[in-house]
Amino acid sequence: MPLYDAVFVGSGINSLAGAALLAKAGWRVCILERNDYLGGAIKTAEVTEPGFVHEVFASWHPLFVGSPAYAELGDDLRARGLEYLNTDLPTGTVYPDGSSAFLSTSAEANVRELDRLAPGDGAVWQRLNDDFGPNAEIAFGLLGAELWSGEGASLAVKAFRHFGRRGLLDFSGTMLSSCRDWLEDNFASERTHGLFAPWVLHTGLGPDQASSGFMAEVIAVTLQAGGMPVPRGGGARLVEALVRLVEDHGGEARTGADVEQIVLGADGARGVRLAGGETVEAGRAVLCDVTPTQLYGRLLPEGAVPREHTRAAERFRYGRAEMQIHLALSEPPRWDGDERLAQTAIVHVTPGLDGVSRAVNEAERGLLPAEATIVCGQPLAVDPSRAPEGRGLLWIQLQELPPRVKGDAAGELETGDGTWTEELRERYADRIQERLARHVTNLESALITRVVMSPADMEAANVNWVGGDIYAGSCALDQNLLWRPKPGLPGHGTAVDRLFHIGASTHPGPGLGAGSGYLAAKALLRPGPVRRALGRLPRVGAGS
Repeated sequence: MPLYDAVFVGSGINSLAGAALLAKAGWRVCILERNDYLGGAIKTAEVTEPGFVHEVFASWHPLFVGSPAYAELGDDLRARGLEYLNTDLPTGTVYPDGSSAFLSTSAEANVRELDRLAPGDGAVWQRLNDDFGPNAEIAFGLLGAELWSGEGASLAVKAFRHFGRRGLLDFSGTMLSSCRDWLEDNFASERTHGLFAPWVLHTGLGPDQASSGFMAEVIAVTLQAGGMPVPRGGGARLVEALVRLVEDHGGEARTGADVEQIVLGADGARGVRLAGGETVEAGRAVLCDVTPTQLYGRLLPEGAVPREHTRAAERFRYGRAEMQIHLALSEPPRWDGDERLAQTAIVHVTPGLDGVSRAVNEAERGLLPAEATIVCGQPLAVDPSRAPEGRGLLWIQLQELPPRVKGDAAGELETGDGTWTEELRERYADRIQERLARHVTNLESALITRVVMSPADMEAANVNWVGGDIYAGSCALDQNLLWRPKPGLPGHGTAVDRLFHIGASTHPGPGLGAGSGYLAAKALLRPGPVRRALGRLPRVGAGS
């Protein structure tokens, strides 16, 4: 008998949550990670100074805390030391003139805040919330169901019964609208536009792309309802609790285990072979938390799947790149303006909707944005234990960068041959720091250490982040929802029996919601044909 029932390739949140669910159900599971740490995008480390605890990549957990995986595993994780902290000021935006806007966890406070920005915007926000509530099951179902399956068909029937024919067409059209259309059709204030527009960047989209309006509304409603939770002590506490849960049920998680190839037998996937030759057998399933490029171009033996599947994987596109900046400060940041800025978990620094749109357009044309959207995270506003008392810590993310640089939209920086050199990385970070210092008056004087990670550094850190795309693939409509990762590769099933594809490259996409890992695990535990529950691709035998 194989030592394990299921083997997971990669240790991102989808693998960890899926493995925990299977382990609880009595499966023997093994998680294999090529890096020297477990967690994928979740990595907690003192990257600047001793005592300053940074989230090196992903930092905020509203998607996980609101997920079905957490609803099912929460008690087990809390029993293993996981504690979430939260705030009533999840997000705000500060504008070039120093004015600001905020979204809190209080619906009444948000109505007052938006009315402050433009009389009537508060009433619009209340109406949108009232209208969203009855449709929430359908909206969240689209982001939490296996769409190419009986579950997806049931959701479609439920939506038809809920909306009726004309109502369903109207809902579908609204769901495909852009963030710009959603904002300009509903809110009068450009400050309100600038409060919500940056959030589409966190879904891998831009404000002028199809479905970005739907995603902006879903995120806004989610932040109001759930805030911005983070684990006390760092995201690694979530990883540790999930791994302990797996191990407590007889499973194993290994680092430094680079999977070289999937091992196939007459009845499909039978395990994996590691670099160095070791084979890890799987009696029931192999689940790969990787990109289509990795799965079809590296891990599967040549000829294992129909050629049209490998061609679809070859056409998979990657999106914009990201930069991370970590700052250790000798004192807390002093924001110029509204005192609420210092208490807000994530502050976006941007000119507004048009500023976000312009920066996205510049990045997609290969240019360094002249005025990128600064995502300024303040972990200490939620968890003061992340730095020594009296100190400051900032987590900065830039989501509008080109993987390869063709030029500088501001005409200031020499970009050389387009590669992200250390010089280019630091000079661009200087631009961001200078802009942020206009709003954080003590930023320059309090700065102890700065650590910057360019798109090239991001790609080197994780094989799935091609070109520095932390979302593991463009989220444009033809690679999203029903069609993620590609129309020719829908769902989480593959053409190889017992082999499943999970992770950010698959539905429901990027983020820490653990959606694909949850869907795959629940389908594997459900009586009946697994292939039908996880999407249908033509079945093939080993080597066909």
